[in-house]
Amino acid sequence: MERLSERERTVLGLIEDGLPLTVRPYRALAEQAGLSEAAVIEAIGTLARRGVIKRFGLVVRHHELGYRANAMVVWDVPDAEVGEVGRLMATFPFVTLCYRRPRRLPDWPYNLFCMIHAKDHAEARALASDLADDLGLGDVRHETLFSRRRFKQRGARYCGPGRSA
Repeated sequence: MERLSERERTVLGLIEDGLPLTVRPYRALAEQAGLSEAAVIEAIGTLARRGVIKRFGLVVRHHELGYRANAMVVWDVPDAEVGEVGRLMATFPFVTLCYRRPRRLPDWPYNLFCMIHAKDHAEARALASDLADDLGLGDVRHETLFSRRRFKQRGARYCGPGRSA
């Protein structure tokens, strides 16, 4: 990988803890770094194109928004259908993550996982049931698993202690 410029290292350091909650977050970062807003946006784009930044998205703190039930619904979808079912599942507004994983037979037959955040367990179960009904998955084996505790959610670390970008 190419070495990072001083500007790129600076921008990576600024975005590690998330964007400022303001109307113009890139301008706020630019002011901190003594750069232009356009330079910050361009540096992030360059870092993404080069593969230094793999993903750029939100980390939503569901609990603080009143969503107390985090349900991972695991499905045993026929392998020939799992890609299409996953794509359809991901279009539902209450599905926040949807991904395929290998089965771990004989104990774990599930190959499609989706996360649903709801106000309570009953709502999460109802949404999972709606999902099954809407996609014709009523006969597909699945389980709804609930989180028992929360872990700190954060973005990627690029330039923290002991690291050099």
